[in-house]
Amino acid sequence: MSQDQIILHNYPQSPVAEKVRVALGIKGLVWHSVEIPRLPPKPLLLPLTGGYRRTPVMQIGADIYCDSQCIINELEQRFPTPSFFPTKDGAFLWMLGRLIDEQLFTYTVKIVLGSGVATLPPEFAQDRGRLYLGPDWVQALQKANGELPHLVAQMAAYLSEIDAQMADGRGYLSGEAPAQIDAHLYHLIWFLRGRWDQGPKFLGAFTHLCAWEGRIQAIGHGHMSTLSGSEALAIAASASPKPLPPSDSDHQGLTLGKTVTICPDVDAGETPVTGTVASFDTHRVTLALQSADLGALQVHFPRSGYRITPL
Repeated sequence: MSQDQIILHNYPQSPVAEKVRVALGIKGLVWHSVEIPRLPPKPLLLPLTGGYRRTPVMQIGADIYCDSQCIINELEQRFPTPSFFPTKDGAFLWMLGRLIDEQLFTYTVKIVLGSGVATLPPEFAQDRGRLYLGPDWVQALQKANGELPHLVAQMAAYLSEIDAQMADGRGYLSGEAPAQIDAHLYHLIWFLRGRWDQGPKFLGAFTHLCAWEGRIQAIGHGHMSTLSGSEALAIAASASPKPLPPSDSDHQGLTLGKTVTICPDVDAGETPVTGTVASFDTHRVTLALQSADLGALQVHFPRSGYRITPL
């Protein structure tokens, strides 16, 4: 297999992986799926990422891309046509995507987990509660359960505005071509419909949004085949990381070769990834890792939503 092939480490029920699967479909790409466990430990993933455990992770050879924003940006750079940003409003669409990923995703998680608090498997509730809601996740889940009408009303305020805009006959959120922002919003709709028992009824009120949802479903996920985790590790071991662009001055004072840790901004009890800075700009930082089994790896993270701490 070519070392330039796209490998997505994911599992079918992951909403954030669904966002990336739709993005792959928008570009019509060929890719390989490695199914990973829903809960840690993830012994065939963590050696690639230096300990990062969130889903999904994209691998191309010995380059590892963490977080869906980093994955989507890399796909846009490598495969610019069709573009994820088909209009002149790319910067605004990027910022809107961050709003969806943060505020609207939080509402969605609280609705889904809060409504199912009595039936969630204990290990799953503990893992996802801490991951999405922080160290006080028990209280946060209980509060979400008691505030479901409020949370649903907040979500409805956003969706009703989108539904009204879609009434002008446009095919997709930014116009006549599917864009990155469609994948961002779709993964929340997919999550609400599939994982909240009131989701289909709730979404049914937004008729234009539901028609758009059908158009996104029709795009599909590109051209996928399966791959094992051990095969993905072997590909990383036989590959060399890609050349990186030069780095300039940095707002945080990063320098090449500096040892740092990186982890999500929200305290989810995760082990930070430690490595040496190999490249950086305002949107991304790349860490160089050296593995006894896999050799040299480059692990890429977005700057937005992540905390970098020099050691």
